[in-house]
Amino acid sequence: MSAAHTHDDNPTTTPDAVDAVVAAWRRERPDLDLTAIAAVGRLGRVNLLLGPAQEQVFTEFGLQRGEFDVLAALRRSGAPYTLSPSHLSDLLMLSRAGMTNRLDRLESAGMIERSLDRADRRSFQIRLTDQGYATVDAAMTRHTANVTTLLAGLTPRELTTLDALARKLLHHLTTPAR
Repeated sequence: MSAAHTHDDNPTTTPDAVDAVVAAWRRERPDLDLTAIAAVGRLGRVNLLLGPAQEQVFTEFGLQRGEFDVLAALRRSGAPYTLSPSHLSDLLMLSRAGMTNRLDRLESAGMIERSLDRADRRSFQIRLTDQGYATVDAAMTRHTANVTTLLAGLTPRELTTLDALARKLLHHLTTPAR
């Protein structure tokens, strides 16, 4: 082993920036169990790295992430690719005002059309245009390839485990305390 390699190049045991933070806290507060702090610190760093890498793909298609999310929700809804603004807001966990801004931008870009709801003339329906359909399909293809590449450092089994653990954590965080 060369002097430059004091660790075994195993990314699960090679020290990282989070280890330095945890070590400093352990020195200052040895009374605290910092296991969860380390995990959350790494999750935060992963998020900081994944976010811009995903945004880059959306930018290639002239979209912001939130606009992609709207187009993707419409596309996933199936033919005729139409939803109400309130349903979109609920799906994307977004305020009505925030949704209106996204819809305005997408309508200006020719990606969606608004029309009066035939069943309730007081509300609108949002429909994916042919241009929006083509854009979101191409963006989703590129986004899937990008995310697959970003997570290529994990084996298929590790990726399945990560997904299962993230699902379990999300369930815990979103289930009201009993």
